[in-house]
Amino acid sequence: MALKHFLSVADLTPQQVVDVLTLANDVKLNPGNYRKALDGQTLAMIFQKKSTRTRVSFEVGMYQLGGHALFLSAADIQIGRGETIADTARTISRYCNGIMARVFGHEIVEELAQHASIPVINGLSDLEHPCQTLCDAQTLTEKWSPAGTFDPSCLHGKKLVYVGDGNNMAHSLIDTAAALGMDITIVAPHGYWCDPAIVERGQRLGAKTGSIVGLTADPIEGVRGADCIYTDVWASMGQEEEAAKRLRDFAGFQVDEAMLARANPGCLFMHCLPAHRGEEVSAGVCDGPQSIIFDQAENRLHVQKAIMLTLMSKGA
Repeated sequence: MALKHFLSVADLTPQQVVDVLTLANDVKLNPGNYRKALDGQTLAMIFQKKSTRTRVSFEVGMYQLGGHALFLSAADIQIGRGETIADTARTISRYCNGIMARVFGHEIVEELAQHASIPVINGLSDLEHPCQTLCDAQTLTEKWSPAGTFDPSCLHGKKLVYVGDGNNMAHSLIDTAAALGMDITIVAPHGYWCDPAIVERGQRLGAKTGSIVGLTADPIEGVRGADCIYTDVWASMGQEEEAAKRLRDFAGFQVDEAMLARANPGCLFMHCLPAHRGEEVSAGVCDGPQSIIFDQAENRLHVQKAIMLTLMSKGA
């Protein structure tokens, strides 16, 4: 099945998820084989939200594939002054070979994809963060595959526990875990649970792949049996006014040494970054020996190169 856009992990079949991860691994191991893969192509990068990892990894990745990345902040283009998203998509399609958009509303990437004649990649929206969770899957596959191999089937039956706001990260983790047959439990206070439609979507796919998708408001029971604990900031960009209330509501949900001790021995810790040490995670866990947060960050580069290759290579 051809893939035109990448707005959600749910856009991919389970086999396509494995294919992207396998390609990302090869890109990582053999970067020289891809130096001219996107020679002469340009990726337009639309940013409504600030970024470190997304901008650097896409820009460097495009350069390493032989292409060029063009940074477009909302203040730099007419979309910030009232030009329609549809007109923006149609115009950029005449100049560039792909669009990556990091936006507030998911409907923006959907409308870009509807009107663009070139591939659109969701670099982050309020609903999903699919590039991040594919890199998370690559990272866990590297950690859990038998020595000398890269085998995403090693994720089958492993338990990932996400502790925190049922936000875009939680949504994309559900999609990714369900596609790869990995169990996932979302641990969040009542009032901060995931979109029920995305949970149901994950459960439907999980019934076919062997993944169990669950939710709980009990952080003590929720992390039992975890092979990996994942968290994110409690107040994302655009939620700063809610920060004080969220700090109160998430009391008891910090991933600290005591929580990690309730998980399986050797449980890994993940965070999409930036991390607020002392809030959603203790410094001891974030910077401790079970933390793999910078392996995740590195793999943003390799997975996103694989996504761009999948969508933008000749014949894709």
